[in-house]
Amino acid sequence: MEHNTLAENKNSHNLFLTGDNLDVLRHLQNNYADTVDMIYIDPPYNTGSDGFVYPDHFEYSDRALQDMFGLNDTELARLKSIQGKSTHSAWLSFMYPRLFLARKLLKDTGFIFISIDDNEYANLKLMMDEIFGEGGFVTNVMWKRKKEISNDSDNVSIQGEYILVYAKTGQGALRLEPLSKEYIQKSYKEPTEQFPEGKWRPVPLTVSKGLSGGGYTYKITTPNGTVHERLWAYPEASYQKLVADNLVYFGKDNGGIPQRVMYAHHSKGQPTTNYWDNVASNKEGKKEILDLFGDNVFDTPKPTALLKKIIKLAIDKDGVVLDFFAGSGTTAHAVMALNEEDGGQRTFILCTIDQALSNNTIAKKAGYNTIDEISRERITRVAAKIRANNPATNSDLGFKHYRFATPTQQTLDDLDSFDIATGHFINTSGQLAAFTESGFTDMINPFSARGLGVPGGASGEETLLTTWLVADGYKMDIDVQTVDFSGYCARYVDNTRLYLIDERWGTEQTRDLLNHIGTHQLPVQTIVIYGYSFDLESIRELEIGLKQLDQKVNLVKRY
Repeated sequence: MEHNTLAENKNSHNLFLTGDNLDVLRHLQNNYADTVDMIYIDPPYNTGSDGFVYPDHFEYSDRALQDMFGLNDTELARLKSIQGKSTHSAWLSFMYPRLFLARKLLKDTGFIFISIDDNEYANLKLMMDEIFGEGGFVTNVMWKRKKEISNDSDNVSIQGEYILVYAKTGQGALRLEPLSKEYIQKSYKEPTEQFPEGKWRPVPLTVSKGLSGGGYTYKITTPNGTVHERLWAYPEASYQKLVADNLVYFGKDNGGIPQRVMYAHHSKGQPTTNYWDNVASNKEGKKEILDLFGDNVFDTPKPTALLKKIIKLAIDKDGVVLDFFAGSGTTAHAVMALNEEDGGQRTFILCTIDQALSNNTIAKKAGYNTIDEISRERITRVAAKIRANNPATNSDLGFKHYRFATPTQQTLDDLDSFDIATGHFINTSGQLAAFTESGFTDMINPFSARGLGVPGGASGEETLLTTWLVADGYKMDIDVQTVDFSGYCARYVDNTRLYLIDERWGTEQTRDLLNHIGTHQLPVQTIVIYGYSFDLESIRELEIGLKQLDQKVNLVKRY
C-alpha cells in the first residue's frame, strides 16, 4: 500500500484499521493481547437515529462462536441469551463480543472508557459488570456536553452524558490531575514576605491519637517561646528539616501550633471527580471539525479536550490508546496534540467501518465517500497543522493504514480451482482457465486490493504478508526488510524469519539463500513460503539444501 511507504508513515507506530471492528478485534487477539494501556470508545447510542447500522448476524454454530471469541460454555450461554428481536437485545448482542474481545487486549493495568447516554446506560453497566467484574468498576463520569438549556424536550433538557470507566484488574491507578485554578484560588494563600515562593496553604503537622500507625511525641518551642507537645506526624529530625527549609508556619503571632507549608507548585495533584462540567462541549468538537475541514463533515464529534483529559488520567506519556469506534478521529487528534504539547510518545490504534455516506450529507458533497475517509483525512490535516506550527517537531504524526476484507464467495471458489501440480487454474472441464472474477492467472493477485474489491493499491503480496505477520504474532508496525536473492525480493522480519511469497523462485535463488545462511550473513530460524508460488521441484530443492546446513532452519509451507 503506497500510503504506508510514504516518508511520514513508513516508520510510524500509529495504526488506522478499516473494517468491521468485530473482525479487527478478533485478528488483534494474536498479536496485541495484553498490550493496550487504555481504550476509549464512543459507540452507537441506539437512539433510533444515530446510524446503528453494523450488520451483525450471529449465524454461527456454538463451536464456531466459542472458537471465534474464546468463550467457555457459561460465556457462550450468556451471549446467546441476550440475542433477540428487541432493539436493546440487538444492541447488547452487538456490543458484548466486542467488549469481551477488547478486554483481552488491555494490559492488567489498563482502563476502558465508554461514552453512552440514557438509552443504553443501564444495560451497558450490567454488561460491563459481567465482562470486567463488578470489582472492575471505577466510576461513572457525568460529562456536561451542552452548556445551554435547549427547548427540545417537554420534560427535561438533557445536558450531560455518561462515561463509564472500568479497570481490567485493578492493578492500575488513574493519574492525579494538576490542581485547578479554582481550587488554588479558593484554598491557597497569596505569597507573603515569609513564604514568597508562590501560593501556599498550611496543613496540620499533628495526627489523631486514634489513628493507626502511631505518631511521634516531643515538645516544639515556637519562635515566641510557646511550647506545644502533641502527637506529631513527623519524627523530630524531619520536623527540624522542615524548619530549616522554611516550610513551617506558626500562625500570625508566631506562637500557634506549627503547621506545614505546602506550595501549590509542589503539589502532586488531586484526584479527578466524577462530574466534568468544564471540559469543553459538543460545540467545541464541531468547531474543531469546522476549523480543519471548512465545513461540518461530521455530525457528533467529541471535543479533543475531553479525550486529552481521559488520556492523561489513564496512561503515561508512552502508552497505547485503542479506539475501535473511531468516528471522526478525535482520539488520534488528541494523542497527536498531547504528544506535541508534552513531548510524549503515545501511540494510537484506530478502527472504523468503511460505512458509505448518504448522498445528501455535507461530507459526501465535499468528496468523501465513507466514514473512514473522514477520519484519516482529519489525522492528515492535524499532522500538517502541527508541522506548520513547529517544523522541527519530532512527534510521530503519521500512521499505517490496513483494510480488513473478506474474499467473495466467487473468489474462494476460484481459488479452490487452482491445481498445485500444474500451477494453473483448472475449470470444470479440466482445461486451463484464468481467475474468473478479475482475470488473474496466479494465486497472489487475487488478494490485491483490486482482487478483493476494496479501495487502495495494496498488492497481493502485501496482503498475504500482512495477514501472515498478524497470524504469526507480529504487530502491524513491525519493521519489514527486503532481502534480494538473485533478483527475488524476500521479506525479512525480527532478524529471524523470512517470507517467500512471490513467484519466480528457482535453483539460483535457493543457492543464494543457502549461501547467505551458511556464511552467517543472514540469521534465519524459519522460512515461510507461499506454496502456490513454488513448483514441487523448487520446494524439494529448498528442503534438501536446508537439511544440509549446520544450523536448523524450519521450512513452513502455506497454501
